[in-house]
Amino acid sequence: MDSIPLLNIQGVRKSFRKPDGGELLVLDGIDLALQEGEIIGLLGRSGSGKSTLLRLIAGLSTPAAGSITFLGQTVTEPPPRIAMVFQSSALFPWLTVQENVQLGLEALALPPEEIRRRAIDAIDLIGLDGFESAYPRELSGGMRQRVGFARALVVHPNILLMDEPFSALDVLTAETLRTDFLDLWSEGQLPIKGVILVTHNIEEAVLMCDRILVFGSNPGRVIKEISVDLPHPRARLDPGFRDLVESIYVEMTGGPDTGRDGKQFERFPGAGIGTILPPVSSNLLAGLLEAVVGPPYDGKADLPVIATSLQMEIDDLFPVVETLQMLRFAEVAGGDIRITPEGRQFADADTDRRKRLFAQHLLAYVSLAAHIRRVLDERPSHRAPWSRFAHELEDRMSPNAAEQTLRTIIDLGRYAEVFAYDDQTHVFSLDNP
Repeated sequence: MDSIPLLNIQGVRKSFRKPDGGELLVLDGIDLALQEGEIIGLLGRSGSGKSTLLRLIAGLSTPAAGSITFLGQTVTEPPPRIAMVFQSSALFPWLTVQENVQLGLEALALPPEEIRRRAIDAIDLIGLDGFESAYPRELSGGMRQRVGFARALVVHPNILLMDEPFSALDVLTAETLRTDFLDLWSEGQLPIKGVILVTHNIEEAVLMCDRILVFGSNPGRVIKEISVDLPHPRARLDPGFRDLVESIYVEMTGGPDTGRDGKQFERFPGAGIGTILPPVSSNLLAGLLEAVVGPPYDGKADLPVIATSLQMEIDDLFPVVETLQMLRFAEVAGGDIRITPEGRQFADADTDRRKRLFAQHLLAYVSLAAHIRRVLDERPSHRAPWSRFAHELEDRMSPNAAEQTLRTIIDLGRYAEVFAYDDQTHVFSLDNP
């Protein structure tokens, strides 16, 4: 396409200041151009900076480096012709459907009759005709999300930003709303010129988007740009659709790779003390191991297939897969998960044997677990406060990530019985090693 893009992002970098004065890099070297008539998907796991990029585009935050231009103008504050739909509809419960939709127009100081007419038109467009006087508490989750769409569309934006707008809905409701949106888009009924969709659902990205930017983590960067050339309407069971889904799984589960800027990085980082540990439970780890070891997989499964059979999206599946890989209970390559001999031993073992094997692997391959155990072993009291380890982690990651990582290691450590933690006193100990 040779036309001037609606949105042009060049070399965007975003970082946050850490408590020690250092810099936590969240986004690095992001390039993106949105053309009129395009839906672009930003696909990646939680923490890869997708939502942060949307906030930058919406003018709610500013980049540390690089530029964002909308219709040729640098974005330094919220542009009037960019609207956003969030994961939660975030409606005001004391306002009716019509009053919620009218809010954006009232801020534009339009005549009351035009405000009313455009609100009614938007409500009718998204399929809520007759519910203008209803309150959010009277609506289903899908209907509330439709109101969120109407509120964004009523201002006639050039660009609609969608931050996981279907993820909080049940499967059938999400599918209906997604299909309705695509029908309106393809028929030219939506008053928008371009869409950027943040999602963690690979099939959703392939179903809706013209191009997909796959994000890696730590820091967030584009690791692959994929064109989706399938005609609309797209069928999930079509071989071309399945092949594209499979290729994206392969892309997201590969090893070290080179980004578009030529820099080497890891999609799945190692397990050093500075590694952010995803929130997973021992039950999920054991459950996935048992599922893959058992029939019909016999130790090796295609990730899209196992995800579909277990009804898990990538934000549910990948943290479990990554943790099994980190513990050396599984290997992941080419979009497949293969259980290692040690993983098979774990799946086949009784409870006591499982705990012993898990403890061995946790201390051998997860540096933070070994570090906590070593500190407790060396102290005469065999005790250490939460803050002792939180401060170390906050030198390497954000406070929220540090808390999540400690919570995860506490759960894994308790299961393995390598240390204990008292949530009332916030103290690690060897009371129940």
